[in-house]
Amino acid sequence: MIKDFSVSALMMGLLTAFVGFISSFAVIMQGLQAMGATAPEVASALLAQSISMGLLAIVFSSWYRMPVSIAWSTPGAALLSGISVIEGGFPAVVGAFVVCGVLIILSGLFRPLSRAIRLIPAPLANAMLDGILLSLCLAPVKAVAFNAALGLPIVLTWMVVVSRWRLWAVPASLGALILVLVFGVDLPPDTMAQIGQAIHPSLTFVTPVFTLHGVISVALPLFIVTMASQNIPGMAILRVHHYEPPPGVMFVGTGIFSILGGLVGGVPVNMAAITAAMCASEDANPDPARRYWAAIVAGFGYIVFGLIAGGIIAFVSLAPPILLQAVAGLGLVGAFANAAFAAYRDPETREAAAITFLVTASGLSFAGISGAFWGLVAGGVMMTLQRFIQTLKK
Repeated sequence: MIKDFSVSALMMGLLTAFVGFISSFAVIMQGLQAMGATAPEVASALLAQSISMGLLAIVFSSWYRMPVSIAWSTPGAALLSGISVIEGGFPAVVGAFVVCGVLIILSGLFRPLSRAIRLIPAPLANAMLDGILLSLCLAPVKAVAFNAALGLPIVLTWMVVVSRWRLWAVPASLGALILVLVFGVDLPPDTMAQIGQAIHPSLTFVTPVFTLHGVISVALPLFIVTMASQNIPGMAILRVHHYEPPPGVMFVGTGIFSILGGLVGGVPVNMAAITAAMCASEDANPDPARRYWAAIVAGFGYIVFGLIAGGIIAFVSLAPPILLQAVAGLGLVGAFANAAFAAYRDPETREAAAITFLVTASGLSFAGISGAFWGLVAGGVMMTLQRFIQTLKK
């Protein structure tokens, strides 16, 4: 195993950990805060998720000798941002995280469940994801309107960097946020002391509360989004690079750690797509059989980031909330564009996708159930009706 180690894998692994953590931790923070999590609970969640991502990547990559990259459910966290605080508060959300983890395990143990997720029409799944992402993707515009002197540097930095070095765009915008904080915001005199005190987070157990509202409004949409936009594409990325990961084992492993992480406030962990492509690329190593080291290095990197997550949260929390939301939104622009393209590409399903998007993006809930669920239902009804009428015409 040691003989397969290479400098190129080391560099790609470090880059993967940096991009994977920095580009999306703001989305995780925003989603958990929207659900009522306190600052210590957010830090606990990031610690648990980072350790889970790291351990799973190290174990899977070492055991199967393939670059298995693990991520947290960024689209799932974006989903949480669009749902108002549910009945039962954050403990009910934690209960939903646990249920979601159980569903992921079941999808690994029982193939029909994972196949059922694949049966959800891709245009509707992408339209639902687009509706979920819309509110956060509007945050950069709102940040500029809130204070152009603070918001514009962040947005312009992202626009310049994404045009040339796409992977560095979100880290660069986060760097711009830090500069805006240092030079544009009056920081408390004891800022460094606060960061030093919070830099090492501790795990905060949250007693889960299981409610029907939490299952339908959070757990089911979270499971669908995690499977459709993370796990299934993540497996596909590895297969494109000529690896054959065992989906059952991967889903069971991520499901178990999603339950454990959920008990301390963390959103589910899952197979990665973007960072998987980085670790599986030729840049990690010309020899495909040696690329797994990139994912192993990234795993150790995630653990390190998790251990200092409290300090990162303490610092960025000094910014006006809309600025952190802006960074999170910029990190999701690419996902929003890709989902929109996939949702509206087929003219035959365009209206159904549009209905799914509009109902989801409305942010409204009916009968206490979030718009993401009803968006899929409404789009599915429209698609079924269209196909039924087309059948009658024939």
